[in-house]
Parts: sequence; C-alpha cells; structure tokens
Amino acid sequence: MVVRCSAPFLLAFLALAGCVGGPKAKHSIAHKKPLKGQVMRGPQLAQSDPDIKQCLADLGAAKVRYASLPDRDFGGGCSALGSVQLLDIGTPVTNLGAMKCPLARTFAAWAHYAVRPAARQILGSEVVKIETMGTYSCRNIIGGSSGKLSQHALSNAVDVSAFLLADGRRIAIKGGWTQGSSNERKFLKTVHDSACKRFQIVLSPDYNSAHHDHMHFDMGRGPFCK
Repeated sequence: MVVRCSAPFLLAFLALAGCVGGPKAKHSIAHKKPLKGQVMRGPQLAQSDPDIKQCLADLGAAKVRYASLPDRDFGGGCSALGSVQLLDIGTPVTNLGAMKCPLARTFAAWAHYAVRPAARQILGSEVVKIETMGTYSCRNIIGGSSGKLSQHALSNAVDVSAFLLADGRRIAIKGGWTQGSSNERKFLKTVHDSACKRFQIVLSPDYNSAHHDHMHFDMGRGPFCK
C-alpha cells in the first residue's frame, strides 16, 4: 500500500519528496543531493497518469520505500517526470537520484530477484551493497556520435558499477568483467543476462569502451542488449 504524507518536517527532510511509500526502512540508500530545476505547473504525473499510479502501487506492494518527486524541467530537453527516489529496496544502493517510476520498479525487482539469488548461488555470499554511478544527468549519449540526449537526461537510466558481498569481496565491472575469477565473471554475466530480460536497453563493457567500468540500464526504446 502506498502511504501518502504531507508533514512539513518530512518534506524538508526529503527535500524534493512529495510522499513516501512502503514499510519502515531497514537499509538506507545513499542518494545524491536533491535536483534543482523548475517545478512544472499543473497536475503531476504521479497524480494524473494511470501508469505512474500503478507503478507507485507496485512499489508499495513490493515493500519498496520511495519518495515521490515533483515533475521538473531542467531545460535543454532534460527533465525528471513521474520520478521517484528509492529509499529502501532491501539492499543498500549508492548514488541513486531521480528515477522514472518504471525504471525504479524494474531496478528494485532486478536487485531482489536476480542479483541477490545469483550472489548466493554462484558466489556463496550475500550482496550487502550495490554501487552505482548515478541516475539523472543532463547530457548526451557518451561514446556515440548521434548527439542525442542520453536517457540519463530523462531520469530514465542507471549505471551499475560494483557489488559488495558480505564476505568482504567487491565484484566490480571494471576488471572483473574479463579478469575476475570464473565465478565472478559468471555472476556478472548472469545479472547482465537477467537485466536484459527486464530493462529495454542494457549496455556492458562488451558494447564499447565508454562502458568499460559499468553496466548501463534504461527504459528507453528497445529492446537492445549487449
């Protein structure tokens, strides 16, 4: 169930947050500072779009804690519309900022149903942290010549760089993708292949040199997996 709230002190604490959903947090997510930009007038997508409403309900049903963010226009085609900030998905995650709700829902499910079981089965240890390079960034596609805006500019992408295990190991994309142990490589390929079944676009070090140290996931036009 999605919990709606309007207490001033909570809004101040969450900065951009409009409401928080899901149960009480057991794991905190290290996220970036609130984004600045013009709050768009009129009904927010979280209030008016049935797909976003369903997405928020799905997050609540999955016991994911999140903060709804106001729709913002940053200029130059960059925006954060129908976005949330994930607060607790059951596993701590670093550097998460604004994410379109469907991206956040897919990311949370991938972490729960793909990453955690794969770590237990292949590496024999629990994932205690997922490291990312962030979500929203107003920029063009890196490593391409199209000059088109990246899905990061629409708060519709996330870059995953490493996984920290309970036994102290850190499985990083950089180096680990091709030079890790056989089980580490198997783990990374397994979570990559699972991501390809969930996200629209998945890019790994196999795609180009710009992705040598992370896996890029987005919900843009696809499917495309490399």
